[in-house]
Amino acid sequence: MSSTVTSSFRRGHDHFEPQDTDPQTQRRLRGQLEQIDYTAFASNTAVISQVVGKSDAGKFQRLAVAAAMARARWVAEAVAMTEGGSAITAEQTARLATLRAAYEELAEVYEAMRRMVERGYLTYSNPMVTEGGNVVTR
Repeated sequence: MSSTVTSSFRRGHDHFEPQDTDPQTQRRLRGQLEQIDYTAFASNTAVISQVVGKSDAGKFQRLAVAAAMARARWVAEAVAMTEGGSAITAEQTARLATLRAAYEELAEVYEAMRRMVERGYLTYSNPMVTEGGNVVTR
């Protein structure tokens, strides 16, 4: 079984792969599996687009800024806690863990939304930009 590592978890791939079947059976099985995969794709596309709507540069920027702010707060808090030179308390450690969790969650959401666009579950529309009075799509 192979696995894929993302930034915070490991996902295993345990798809059945027949070894000792005839070519006709393998083709039929591949066709069935493709239908299953398409059903999952269509379901993801319908549900995600309904819940999230269209994505655009603004949504990605807001998520990126939120993740950057959370990361900065986490690091700034740690730096402030260590300025006195004494060991940090259990409460301070818990506070850092909370701040880190917020940053990691936002970073994962950003990556998840990016994967949704990459896989075609979510449409990405480029904003209309004006150049010299002319509307240009980028």
